Amino acid sequence: MLLRHLRYLLAVADHGGFTRAAEALHVSQPTLSQQIRQLEETLGVSLFDRTSRTVKPTDAGAAYIECARRVLVELEAGQRALHDVKDLSRGTLRLAMTPTFMAYLVGPLVRDYRARFPGIHLEIFELSMDEIEAGLADDSLDVAIAFTPVRNADVECIPAFTETLGIMVGPGHPLYGSPSVLTPTELASLDLALLAPGFITRLSVDEYFRQHGITPQVRIEVNSVSTLLEVVRHAPLATMLPEAIASEDRALRRLRVEGEAPQRGAALLRRRNNYHSAAALAFVDLVLQTHMT
Repeated sequence: MLLRHLRYLLAVADHGGFTRAAEALHVSQPTLSQQIRQLEETLGVSLFDRTSRTVKPTDAGAAYIECARRVLVELEAGQRALHDVKDLSRGTLRLAMTPTFMAYLVGPLVRDYRARFPGIHLEIFELSMDEIEAGLADDSLDVAIAFTPVRNADVECIPAFTETLGIMVGPGHPLYGSPSVLTPTELASLDLALLAPGFITRLSVDEYFRQHGITPQVRIEVNSVSTLLEVVRHAPLATMLPEAIASEDRALRRLRVEGEAPQRGAALLRRRNNYHSAAALAFVDLVLQTHMT
């Protein structure tokens, strides 16, 4: 059995048939079919049910395909290990963050990381929590910054820092620059622009309002942090986002509110029991040094 057999096996499983798999692999269909039959003869089982219009794995095939995926992930990690450069003069770091971290954290971290390791090629992705966990599990990402807890047992979580949310407004808002402390009643009267319900940040915001018995006046919902910031900068609306986003250069100011602000744990995520490159380890160290000292 060769590595080629495993790649061909997964292609047939992922594409649901031999024709499309052969096209994706740039081989002829007879060649692909022959390779799969060789694998089946070696294993002594049928891996695919070929009697239906769509080629589907047999029970034995489904079990073997799952194992084959894990094998390929480990082999690719091993290949990266062979090419890893310990002195960090070159290499690649595949980094992901959830959207709110992209709004204030990615810039300073990239600045500091590049200053230390200019030879490392960075690939940066803005992804949802589900996409991050999937990318770490299948080894298409090296490390991520996201929220805890994680749901995937294959993902390791390293607590990094605590993020605090706050109410903020732009220069067009009547409370911009106000020193007063908002009561829950005053907070309930604010016209709000918030991230859409699919965002983890929105879940924290909704929970905050629920705990304080507030029915928020949500006037606008958006599916982009950058869009939300533009809206708040130019319209007399308030929003709730990480406090670090509110800064003079963004023309946003945080309003003081009675009671404790909502907080949530932020963590470095990476694949458990996996090879971690020197570039990835250096990034983890940078984040921990920056936010935990």
